[in-house]
Amino acid sequence: MAGGGFYYVTQVYTAAFEGLDRGDKSDLREEAVDAQEDPISILLMGVEDYSTDGQAGRADTQIVLTLDPDTNKMTMTSIPRDTLVDIPASKVRQKYAGSHKINAAYTLGEVTGYGAEKLTVETVEDLLEIPIDKYATVNFDGFIEIVDLLGGVTVDVKESFWERSSIDYYKKIEFEKGPMKMDGEEALAFVRMRKRDVAVSYPRDERQRQFIKAGIDEALSPGTLFKIGEMKDVIGKNVSTNLTPGEMLSLRKAFSSDRTSVDTLEIDGENKRLNDGLYYFVPDEESLEETKRNLKKSLDLPVPEDKTYEDPIN
Repeated sequence: MAGGGFYYVTQVYTAAFEGLDRGDKSDLREEAVDAQEDPISILLMGVEDYSTDGQAGRADTQIVLTLDPDTNKMTMTSIPRDTLVDIPASKVRQKYAGSHKINAAYTLGEVTGYGAEKLTVETVEDLLEIPIDKYATVNFDGFIEIVDLLGGVTVDVKESFWERSSIDYYKKIEFEKGPMKMDGEEALAFVRMRKRDVAVSYPRDERQRQFIKAGIDEALSPGTLFKIGEMKDVIGKNVSTNLTPGEMLSLRKAFSSDRTSVDTLEIDGENKRLNDGLYYFVPDEESLEETKRNLKKSLDLPVPEDKTYEDPIN
């Protein structure tokens, strides 16, 4: 199984690999890191591009994972898609520079030629003040296709709710409490829901964490290993990443291990209408600083002293 799993992720890696044109490390690192030995960070991006014919989409889902192979600790931080950020003219043309929602960084990186993933990664680095070592991007059409090719993914739904289909607005998808095998259309609705009342007690980042773990387990199951050719074609069209095969296996091991502890870090804030007439998510300064500190600690980076700092990780 281990050999088959390594062959599988090697094939996936070959189809999906795309660097960030920055060498082998973030500019915020003194030395390159490897998931098999060092704590690393990964930015997961879910891109909505079906409304733009696959061009200049928006990274509506952005999740920062940190993984420590020595302690088996993981953190997951969801960045609200409307988070207010500043994108400098040094990275995009002057007419695009200034205040934006963070999900627009992907769009601007593509239309200006700077690089969609590169600008998004650097914008997240600026926001959280940590290096983003690796990234993985999947578009929503590809997400549906990949889940369907896996034969569905089973997730233990903790609370019942419904959500509209991304394919048919008038179709309601019901999620009942308990184990549910989801096809691609259902899985996308499950991880995207954010406006139902249940989102308060059963937040999107928790559902995304559940799905990621279940999806990785399913992707590396014996049955899936026989679909390498099909998976390679689908992933090659819909996924890009700079993760190596060894790092992919480390990620799978981290999610699958019973000894792994997963902490969710949250950025509090409020939606505000700014001078341009648009609503943005404006992070609470204290909450953002606390999140930065916890992320730095999870990556074994220097943490500035602060007597008011409380560590939820330990």
